[in-house]
Amino acid sequence: MSVLITDPDLAADVVKARSESDGDRYTEVWDGVVVIPALPNNEHQNLVMRLGVPFATVVDWEAGDSVQPGANVSDRVAGWKQNYRCPDVVVTFAGGRAKDCGTHWCGGPDFVVEIRSPSEDPRDKLDFYAAVGTREVLVIDRDPWALELFRLDGLVLLSEGRADEATAAVLTSAVMPLTFRVRENSPRPAIVITHTGTGQTWTA
Repeated sequence: MSVLITDPDLAADVVKARSESDGDRYTEVWDGVVVIPALPNNEHQNLVMRLGVPFATVVDWEAGDSVQPGANVSDRVAGWKQNYRCPDVVVTFAGGRAKDCGTHWCGGPDFVVEIRSPSEDPRDKLDFYAAVGTREVLVIDRDPWALELFRLDGLVLLSEGRADEATAAVLTSAVMPLTFRVRENSPRPAIVITHTGTGQTWTA
Protein backbone atom coordinates (compact mmCIF):
# COMPACT_ATOMS: atom_id res chain seq x y z
CA MET A 1 0.00 0.00 0.00
CA SER A 2 1.27 3.46 -0.92
CA VAL A 3 0.18 6.66 0.80
CA LEU A 4 0.22 10.12 -0.78
CA ILE A 5 0.17 12.92 1.80
CA THR A 6 -0.89 16.27 0.38
CA ASP A 7 -1.26 18.04 3.72
CA PRO A 8 2.07 19.88 4.15
CA ASP A 9 1.86 19.96 7.95
CA LEU A 10 1.18 16.24 8.21
CA ALA A 11 3.89 15.53 5.65
CA ALA A 12 6.36 17.55 7.71
CA ASP A 13 5.37 15.61 10.84
CA VAL A 14 5.86 12.26 9.10
CA VAL A 15 9.25 13.27 7.67
CA LYS A 16 10.34 14.61 11.06
CA ALA A 17 9.31 11.42 12.85
CA ARG A 18 11.14 9.36 10.22
CA SER A 19 14.27 11.50 10.57
CA GLU A 20 14.34 10.78 14.29
CA SER A 21 14.31 7.02 13.74
CA ASP A 22 16.82 4.57 12.29
CA GLY A 23 14.54 4.11 9.29
CA ASP A 24 15.45 7.55 7.95
CA ARG A 25 18.67 6.22 6.48
CA TYR A 26 16.59 4.46 3.81
CA THR A 27 14.61 7.57 2.86
CA GLU A 28 15.29 9.08 -0.58
CA VAL A 29 14.36 12.37 -2.25
CA TRP A 30 13.42 12.31 -5.92
CA ASP A 31 13.57 15.83 -7.34
CA GLY A 32 12.27 17.33 -4.10
CA VAL A 33 9.73 14.56 -3.37
CA VAL A 34 10.42 12.53 -0.23
CA VAL A 35 10.22 8.79 -0.96
CA ILE A 36 9.94 6.50 2.07
CA PRO A 37 10.47 2.84 1.13
CA ALA A 38 9.63 -0.24 3.16
CA LEU A 39 12.26 -1.04 5.76
CA PRO A 40 14.52 -3.91 4.62
CA ASN A 41 13.80 -7.25 6.26
CA ASN A 42 16.46 -9.66 7.52
CA GLU A 43 16.75 -11.46 4.18
CA HIS A 44 17.32 -8.14 2.43
CA GLN A 45 20.05 -7.08 4.84
CA ASN A 46 21.75 -10.49 4.72
CA LEU A 47 21.91 -10.20 0.94
CA VAL A 48 23.58 -6.81 1.21
CA MET A 49 26.32 -8.14 3.47
CA ARG A 50 26.87 -11.36 1.52
CA LEU A 51 27.19 -9.49 -1.77
CA GLY A 52 29.61 -7.07 -0.17
CA VAL A 53 32.12 -9.83 0.59
CA PRO A 54 33.07 -10.73 -3.03
CA PHE A 55 32.90 -7.08 -4.05
CA ALA A 56 35.32 -6.14 -1.27
CA THR A 57 37.61 -8.95 -2.40
CA VAL A 58 38.04 -7.71 -5.98
CA VAL A 59 38.38 -3.94 -5.48
CA ASP A 60 41.68 -2.20 -4.78
CA TRP A 61 41.26 -0.61 -1.35
CA GLU A 62 44.80 0.76 -1.31
CA ALA A 63 44.16 2.63 -4.56
CA GLY A 64 41.06 4.30 -3.11
CA ASP A 65 38.29 1.96 -4.31
CA SER A 66 35.29 1.58 -2.02
CA VAL A 67 32.44 -0.85 -1.27
CA GLN A 68 29.60 0.35 0.94
CA PRO A 69 26.40 -1.33 2.20
CA GLY A 70 24.25 1.61 1.17
CA ALA A 71 25.24 5.21 0.48
CA ASN A 72 23.68 8.46 -0.71
CA VAL A 73 24.10 9.13 -4.44
CA SER A 74 23.21 12.55 -5.85
CA ASP A 75 23.60 14.62 -8.98
CA ARG A 76 24.92 17.66 -7.11
CA VAL A 77 27.54 18.66 -4.55
CA ALA A 78 25.56 21.37 -2.74
CA GLY A 79 21.86 20.96 -2.02
CA TRP A 80 22.16 17.22 -2.56
CA LYS A 81 19.31 16.41 -0.17
CA GLN A 82 16.88 17.67 -2.82
CA ASN A 83 17.74 14.75 -5.13
CA TYR A 84 19.41 11.53 -4.07
CA ARG A 85 19.02 7.76 -4.10
CA CYS A 86 20.30 5.09 -1.68
CA PRO A 87 21.36 1.88 -3.46
CA ASP A 88 21.71 -1.24 -1.32
CA VAL A 89 25.36 -1.75 -2.27
CA VAL A 90 27.64 0.89 -3.80
CA VAL A 91 31.00 0.22 -5.49
CA THR A 92 33.19 3.16 -6.49
CA PHE A 93 36.63 3.11 -8.11
CA ALA A 94 39.36 5.68 -7.63
CA GLY A 95 39.29 8.01 -10.62
CA GLY A 96 35.67 7.16 -11.44
CA ARG A 97 32.76 9.54 -11.94
CA ALA A 98 31.59 9.44 -8.33
CA LYS A 99 33.08 12.19 -6.17
CA ASP A 100 33.28 11.55 -2.42
CA CYS A 101 31.57 14.52 -0.77
CA GLY A 102 31.68 13.03 2.71
CA THR A 103 27.91 12.92 3.18
CA HIS A 104 27.22 11.50 -0.28
CA TRP A 105 28.62 10.59 -3.67
CA CYS A 106 28.13 13.14 -6.43
CA GLY A 107 28.04 11.38 -9.77
CA GLY A 108 27.49 7.78 -10.69
CA PRO A 109 29.17 4.89 -8.86
CA ASP A 110 30.80 2.18 -10.94
CA PHE A 111 28.43 -0.53 -9.73
CA VAL A 112 25.29 -0.53 -7.59
CA VAL A 113 22.91 -3.20 -6.36
CA GLU A 114 19.20 -2.63 -5.90
CA ILE A 115 17.24 -5.31 -4.03
CA ARG A 116 13.54 -5.21 -4.69
CA SER A 117 11.19 -4.88 -1.73
CA PRO A 118 7.38 -5.13 -1.74
CA SER A 119 5.56 -2.19 -3.37
CA GLU A 120 8.64 -0.85 -5.17
CA ASP A 121 10.50 -1.40 -8.42
CA PRO A 122 14.17 -0.35 -8.46
CA ARG A 123 13.95 0.02 -12.22
CA ASP A 124 12.15 3.31 -11.56
CA LYS A 125 15.58 4.62 -10.50
CA LEU A 126 17.38 3.68 -13.72
CA ASP A 127 16.92 7.06 -15.39
CA PHE A 128 18.52 8.75 -12.39
CA TYR A 129 21.40 6.29 -12.27
CA ALA A 130 21.98 6.75 -15.99
CA ALA A 131 21.88 10.54 -15.69
CA VAL A 132 24.63 10.54 -13.06
CA GLY A 133 26.73 8.06 -15.05
CA THR A 134 26.41 4.84 -13.07
CA ARG A 135 28.24 2.19 -15.08
CA GLU A 136 26.30 -0.93 -14.00
CA VAL A 137 23.20 -1.69 -11.93
CA LEU A 138 22.31 -5.17 -10.69
CA VAL A 139 18.62 -5.51 -9.80
CA ILE A 140 17.63 -8.44 -7.57
CA ASP A 141 13.99 -9.49 -7.72
CA ARG A 142 12.74 -11.76 -4.93
CA ASP A 143 9.24 -12.75 -6.04
CA PRO A 144 10.06 -14.65 -8.16
CA TRP A 145 13.83 -14.70 -7.71
CA ALA A 146 15.74 -13.24 -10.65
CA LEU A 147 18.71 -11.03 -11.49
CA GLU A 148 18.89 -8.36 -14.17
CA LEU A 149 22.09 -6.53 -15.07
CA PHE A 150 21.97 -3.07 -16.64
CA ARG A 151 24.97 -1.40 -18.30
CA LEU A 152 25.41 2.24 -19.25
CA ASP A 153 25.29 2.81 -23.00
CA GLY A 154 25.62 6.49 -23.74
CA LEU A 155 22.91 8.19 -21.69
CA VAL A 156 20.81 5.11 -20.89
CA LEU A 157 21.16 1.93 -18.88
CA LEU A 158 20.35 -1.06 -21.07
CA SER A 159 19.58 -4.58 -19.89
CA GLU A 160 22.45 -6.99 -20.49
CA GLY A 161 20.30 -9.98 -19.58
CA ARG A 162 18.20 -11.64 -16.95
CA ALA A 163 19.01 -14.74 -14.91
CA ASP A 164 16.63 -16.95 -12.96
CA GLU A 165 16.21 -20.61 -12.01
CA ALA A 166 14.51 -21.46 -15.28
CA THR A 167 17.08 -19.98 -17.66
CA ALA A 168 20.29 -20.66 -15.70
CA ALA A 169 21.77 -17.68 -17.52
CA VAL A 170 25.06 -16.16 -16.38
CA LEU A 171 25.45 -12.39 -16.16
CA THR A 172 28.97 -11.03 -16.60
CA SER A 173 29.99 -7.67 -15.18
CA ALA A 174 32.17 -5.42 -17.31
CA VAL A 175 33.12 -3.43 -14.21
CA MET A 176 34.31 -6.16 -11.82
CA PRO A 177 35.77 -9.60 -12.61
CA LEU A 178 32.57 -11.29 -11.46
CA THR A 179 29.64 -13.23 -12.88
CA PHE A 180 26.21 -13.74 -11.36
CA ARG A 181 23.65 -16.53 -11.69
CA VAL A 182 20.69 -17.99 -9.79
CA ARG A 183 20.85 -21.56 -8.49
CA GLU A 184 18.07 -23.71 -7.07
CA ASN A 185 18.37 -23.91 -3.32
CA SER A 186 16.25 -24.22 -0.18
CA PRO A 187 14.52 -22.40 1.43
CA ARG A 188 15.13 -19.84 -1.34
CA PRO A 189 17.18 -19.71 -4.56
CA ALA A 190 20.84 -18.78 -4.12
CA ILE A 191 22.78 -16.11 -5.98
CA VAL A 192 26.13 -17.51 -7.10
CA ILE A 193 28.96 -15.04 -7.67
CA THR A 194 32.09 -16.31 -9.47
CA HIS A 195 35.47 -14.63 -9.94
CA THR A 196 36.23 -14.79 -13.65
CA GLY A 197 39.97 -14.99 -13.05
CA THR A 198 40.35 -17.40 -10.14
CA GLY A 199 37.08 -19.32 -10.28
CA GLN A 200 36.42 -18.60 -6.60
CA THR A 201 32.70 -18.63 -5.82
CA TRP A 202 30.50 -17.08 -3.19
CA THR A 203 26.78 -17.51 -2.54
CA ALA A 204 24.31 -14.90 -1.36
